[in-house]
Amino acid sequence: MRLPAAMPDGEVVVQDVLADEAAEYERSCQVFGGGLGSPEGVGLWLAMEGSSVMVGRLPGWAAYPRPRGYAGLFTLGPGQVGRWRANFRFTGCACSPSWYFEDWLVHVGNGVVEADRFVSGGTDREVDQRVHLYGGAARSAGRRR
Repeated sequence: MRLPAAMPDGEVVVQDVLADEAAEYERSCQVFGGGLGSPEGVGLWLAMEGSSVMVGRLPGWAAYPRPRGYAGLFTLGPGQVGRWRANFRFTGCACSPSWYFEDWLVHVGNGVVEADRFVSGGTDREVDQRVHLYGGAARSAGRRR
């Protein structure tokens, strides 16, 4: 999936790409702009501290890993890029015992960043919170860089 040709107006621009099993993994894309609160819809919290941006995750509705409160991920200086990886197991309501899974790969840039850096460039900060979705030993070491 490519970045949009024209970015929407806003202090923050979010591109949300979804490949859902129910739609035979056909990718859908939504791009929107707004203020610092606009990424809350995709589970992120942003705050400015001088010219740096603090990035955190908001609690969600996952069955596993169990939701917790706000958790800080990383702080990015101007021109820096961060990557967050996470996976989740969700369930429907009590009347629907079905499960579904999500695997997230989130890139955040502070300020002007080359468009291809999200796809082929390196990151300045990285947090990997992927887990075994049925408990047990961690899938990764929960790396932070």
